[in-house]
Amino acid sequence: MRVLVINPNSTVSMTEKIGAAARAAASPGTEVVALNPLRGPVSIEGYYDEAMSVPGLLQLIQNATDADAFIIACFDDTGLDAARCLTDRPVIGIGEAAYHFASMLANKFSVVTTLARSVPALEHNLSRYGLAARCARVRSSDVAVLELEHPGSNACNRISTEIGRAVAEDRAEAIVLGCAGMADLAERLSLEHGLPVLDGVSCAIRLAEAMVGLKLRTSRLGGYAPPPTQKLLASA
Repeated sequence: MRVLVINPNSTVSMTEKIGAAARAAASPGTEVVALNPLRGPVSIEGYYDEAMSVPGLLQLIQNATDADAFIIACFDDTGLDAARCLTDRPVIGIGEAAYHFASMLANKFSVVTTLARSVPALEHNLSRYGLAARCARVRSSDVAVLELEHPGSNACNRISTEIGRAVAEDRAEAIVLGCAGMADLAERLSLEHGLPVLDGVSCAIRLAEAMVGLKLRTSRLGGYAPPPTQKLLASA
């Protein structure tokens, strides 16, 4: 099984981190290929960055002919619906995957994300997925995405502090980390706080494996019907 994990931003170091997290979660026999567009925003923090990253993301999916499944490794689930129009192979957003896993592990969960301007997009997705009632709150840790790339920053401590507040104030029973760049922090934070802390990259890998194993395909009816050939992106 070959799974293409796409980081929609153009920061290579983050793609490498995401790829490592995906491979650590993958089953033996699953090949993980992690890629990012050559051009586009260096981080995705809000609606504008999302829109600017979608063409590069779709180009990578359109050009892939040998992947059994795709994972969009941005917690905003950037371009997810459009990507599902391009292929009948499973396309999984790490946000949607983590929310569903959390809803099966706890009565209610909180999300700890990066900057405050990312919060509305995540709240919108939770409503769209029908899971808003299961989420106690989407919280900002005031950590910029690229801070997660610097080992000397205190990003992990600020995220941990926000998890503590979520447990005390929201009565959260599980935490979803709201950024692919936090993928390497989940196990440490789970042990520190004594509750499930979910990383969407790992959740998405396992979900992709299950879908491929069950020979499930994305519907070609209705909203995910393929676009006309003349509307496809020109090859890069």
